[in-house]
Amino acid sequence: MTTVADILKYVETLAPTYMKMDWDNVGLLCGSRETPVTKVLVALDPFEGVCREAVNWGAELIVTHHPMIFNPLKSVTEETTVGRSIMTLCRHGISAVNAHTNLDCAPGGVNDVLAATLGLNDVETIPPFFRDDQGRQWGLLRRGRVEEQPLSQFLETVKSSLNAEGLRYVDGGKPVRVVAVGGGSCSGELMDAFDAGCDTFVTADIKYNQFWDARALGMNLIDAGHFATENPVVAVLAEKIAAAFPGIQVKISETHRDCMKFY
Repeated sequence: MTTVADILKYVETLAPTYMKMDWDNVGLLCGSRETPVTKVLVALDPFEGVCREAVNWGAELIVTHHPMIFNPLKSVTEETTVGRSIMTLCRHGISAVNAHTNLDCAPGGVNDVLAATLGLNDVETIPPFFRDDQGRQWGLLRRGRVEEQPLSQFLETVKSSLNAEGLRYVDGGKPVRVVAVGGGSCSGELMDAFDAGCDTFVTADIKYNQFWDARALGMNLIDAGHFATENPVVAVLAEKIAAAFPGIQVKISETHRDCMKFY
C-alpha cells in the first residue's frame, strides 16, 4: 500500500529539502502522512480549481510546485482563497505536498527542464553556489548554448516551446549564443547571468528597472512568464512519480492554466 509518506519521501529524493531557500515552505503542508494513496494529481499551483479537480477525480494527494501555505496564516476560513483550498482538501481527506525552491535548484528540476525545453546544449549550473555544513553544493540558474541566431529567432523558439501567451523583452543588441535560464521569479539574478558570460537571460516577473539594467549591459532579457517558465516541470514530475509508483494513478491537472492574458 502506497501512502502519502512514501510519495513525499520520493519527491524529496528528486528535490532534496536542503536545497530550499531559507524563507521557503516545502513538504507536506496539508493532510496526513499515513493516508493511503491510489490517485495523485500534479499541478504547478494548489489553487481552488485544482483542489476541486482533485475532489472530483477522487485523488488522495496533490503534488505541486508552489506551496499551498506560503505566508503565515492567522486563520483558515472560507473568506480567503487559501482558506477555501485548505478546507476543501481537509473535508475530503486529501493531502498536499510541494517542492518549491528545492525543485528549482535540483538536478532534473525546474531549471534543467526549462533549459531542455528551450533546446539548450552543454547545460551547467552557474554561480552563486550554496553550500551546507555537510559540504553539499548546489545552485539555481542554468547556462547553456545554442547555435548563434538573431534574437528574433530565439524569441520564436521561447514562445512556441513554452506555449507562452506573449513575451516581454529587451534587445541587448547581440545575437543569441549563451543563454541563462531561471524559471519563475529569477530576475534578481540578472547580474549572475551576466557575470557567467551569458548574452541572453530567460526568466519571469522582470521589473521595469531590470529591463533598463539589461539594456545598459547589452544583454538580451526575456520575460516569458512565471507559469510558462515553470510549468514544463509538471509533466516531468508526474512522469517520474508514475514510474516510481506503478500501482497508482497519476494525472496532470486538466483545469490549471495560466491566468495571465495578453490583449
